[in-house]
Parts: sequence; structure tokens; C-alpha cells
Amino acid sequence: MNKKFSIVLIILAIIFSSGCKKNDLKYEQGLVKDTIIVDGQPRRYAIYIPQDIEDQEVPLVFELHGGGVYIEDMTGESGYKTPYKLWMDLAEENKFIVVYPEGLPGAYGKPTWNDCRADCIVNSNADDVHFIDTLITVLSTKYKIDPERIYVSGTSNGGFMALRLAVELSDRIAAVAAVAAAMPAKSECSGPTNYISVLFMNGTDDNHMPYDGGIIGDPPDSTHGSAMSTQASVRFWVDFLHTDTVPTVYTYPDLDTSDGGIVERFTYANGYENTQVILYKINGGGHSAPSIKEQYSELFERYFNKQNHDIEMTTEVWNFFKDKTLH
Repeated sequence: MNKKFSIVLIILAIIFSSGCKKNDLKYEQGLVKDTIIVDGQPRRYAIYIPQDIEDQEVPLVFELHGGGVYIEDMTGESGYKTPYKLWMDLAEENKFIVVYPEGLPGAYGKPTWNDCRADCIVNSNADDVHFIDTLITVLSTKYKIDPERIYVSGTSNGGFMALRLAVELSDRIAAVAAVAAAMPAKSECSGPTNYISVLFMNGTDDNHMPYDGGIIGDPPDSTHGSAMSTQASVRFWVDFLHTDTVPTVYTYPDLDTSDGGIVERFTYANGYENTQVILYKINGGGHSAPSIKEQYSELFERYFNKQNHDIEMTTEVWNFFKDKTLH
């Protein structure tokens, strides 16, 4: 083999190797974890990349954990039951990317979100709006993200944070879902500026985030702040979005008669720019995301009350998200 031909082969091998490496980095499939630096702090996140999305723009779904919950608990890596890992199945089936970001430690040394509760002193004081905004930008440079279809779902502290993003990051987010969360009774945030669809999914027997509003915690603890009632939170967005004031109501089949009650869905449609407000009223439900496939233990329910098993939270939220686009 002559020298020139050998050099050509080496160059071609380098080009080919570089191209494959770049493609593999950009579309590494499955669940991976990574860290970015935001405001001088390392911020962790897990991300799930489905197969065969290289040639298309795809939606991006954020799932925000509750206070004291790590991303390994969300993805199922810690071994506990978790409805949130079902996002990965939906992502594979519907071809979107799901990301599980992690908050910084609060007063108890575990991950929390700096949501809008002005009277809560146990959460971190990080600029989490900036973190999510930065993460959207970083992921959009690595993957083909549809900028019109970015969504945020969260539970408990994560649900409050999702509502903060609906207020402060609605120029990038198309819709949010707040599970076991409500609008803060005392808010440090200004009012919303852009029209964005909002979903609430709250249990009437939630012993940590009272359905009818008040001090959060079991027993109520003023250091955790306070929330508006679920109905007042829904009305807040109905008024802002100018949706129908009389909802369409659907009652789900009672698949599990031992879980404490039934699920009713109230849809307030025809808001500005085709926005919606939806309330899932989990009658008899406690402080948890409903799930059929991922059912919590009796020990969990002893502390957080009943988990509903008539609907799958992730499926219901995705059905809400999937036709929403940025306004």
C-alpha cells in the first residue's frame, strides 16, 4: 500500500469516526444523566431519548420532582414505585424527549424548587426559572427540539414550580400541569403575561397540600407556606385566559373501588388563543399522582393518604400537552 493511499484512508477514517461520535453523542438513546453549571452551581438532570428521532423535531417534556425527591426516585433507579418513570414509555411511543431536572438542597438538605410561595422558608433560594430556561437552551442545541412544543409537569413542590414557570417562562413553554399543587396564597411572583394552558390534578383528601387551601404540611407547618384553594387556583387561570366559565364535566370509570373515590375532569375551554384550564378532581385522593401501573405501598398511604388507581397521571397529562403549542 503506497504512502498517499494510506494517508487518504487515515483521513477518511478520522472523518467517519468523528461523524459517528458526534451523532452518537447527540442521540444517545435511553436514560442518561448529566450536569450543567448554572449561576456557578452544578445542576443535575436525567434525560430519556427515544429511538429514531434523529430526523425530526420532537416535543420536550419536563417532569419536576416534589420536595425531598431525587431524580433517581423519579426514574425508578432507586427501586421505589414511581408513576413518573412511565413518561419514558410514553416518550418512546410518541417520540418526544423527557427530562427530569433536580432542584438544589433546601432547609432539610434534600432537593427542592424555589417556587412562588413568599411565606415558604424551607426551599432553596436558587433561580430555578433561570435553570430551566438554560436547560431548554442547552438541550435545544444538542437535540432537534420543537420550540413550539415544550411542556412542564410537576408534583407537590414541583407542581408549584410548574405554575411559577407558567407565570415567568410562558414565552418558551406551551402548557403546564400541576399535580398536588395550587397557586400560592402569598406570592413573590408577578402575574402572568402570556396565555398558556394549565392543568391541575388535586386530591380532595390531600393531607399535605389542602384542597381547600391553607397552610401546607401534615400537620400544617407555616414554614412550608400556604396555598390558595384548588377552585380559586382554577378560577385564577380561567379569569386570566377568559375561558368558558362553565366547564364540561367527565367522570372516569371507577376501576378500583378500594382507592377512596372517583375522578372527575372539569374542562374550561375556548380561552384566548385556544387555551384551556383543566381540573382533575381526585375525590378521596391524597398527596400523590394517580396511577394504575405504579401503585404506592400501604406505608406510603399511611403518611400521604390514598393514591387513586382509576387513571394514569402521565397519560392524562400527555393527552393534555400533545396538541398545545406556544403562543
